[in-house]
This record gives sequence, C-alpha cells and structure tokens, in this order.
Amino acid sequence: MTGYPSRLHGPDQWRAYRRAPLVGRWSLASARGAWWAHRSLRSARAALARDGVQATVPPPAPALTAGARRGVEFVLRRTEPTCLERSLVLQTWLAAHDVPCEVVIGVAKTGGEVKAHAWLDIEAGDAVAQTYTELHRLPPR
Repeated sequence: MTGYPSRLHGPDQWRAYRRAPLVGRWSLASARGAWWAHRSLRSARAALARDGVQATVPPPAPALTAGARRGVEFVLRRTEPTCLERSLVLQTWLAAHDVPCEVVIGVAKTGGEVKAHAWLDIEAGDAVAQTYTELHRLPPR
C-alpha cells in the first residue's frame, strides 16, 4: 500500500483527532461516549436489518469531544459487534470529529469458502483487511 489510505481526509486531520486529550476513564464524558456507542450499535443493527448497506447511525451530541473516544472504544471492544456494525458506528463517530472515512466492504476466498469483511479506509494497513479484495465503499452520511 502506498500513500495515505483515506480519500476523504488527510493525515493532519487524523493526527489532530488522535492527539486530542483523552477524558478520564471514569469521567462523565467517557460514560456518555460509551452510552452513545451502545445505543448506536443497537441502532446500526436495526438499520442494517431494515435498510441493508444504506443504514445510517445517528451522530453523537456535539458536546461529546474526541477525547470521549475512550468510552466508545470500550463498548466496541466489549460487545462483539459485527465488523459492519463496528465500522458504521466508528464512521459516524469519526465524521462527527472532522475525520470522514469510508466503510470498505471486501471478500476473500479461503479454501472453498467465501468470507466478507468490513473496515474503515483508515484501517487499510491492517493485516486482516489486506487479505480481502475490495468490493464496495460506503461514504459517510
């Protein structure tokens, strides 16, 4: 892979997001981020069942700063969402914090089995994502 993986934002936007100070683990902002992620996963699951790949996730409240990502990441690690649910929630969270990303959907054939996977364009360097052939991209909504 050459160049920066995202077509929608540059490395400066990603760096600024990652450098935003994290809120405390037990802070109200972290809890609100976790609550938003929990509700968004449920919303994504229902929207995917109803709308397929046209599913959308409601954005977080403007008061939730990028530092509240600690709570969002906690919920995404602990609840075992599907890769598409996780990608839609993260896509919405990142877009709300000025880091628009595309959800990439790909397939891989292993043995006689075809598997599908979804990830964010920013995760294109991930070892798992690199084993899949890209089929489709979902822009942020």
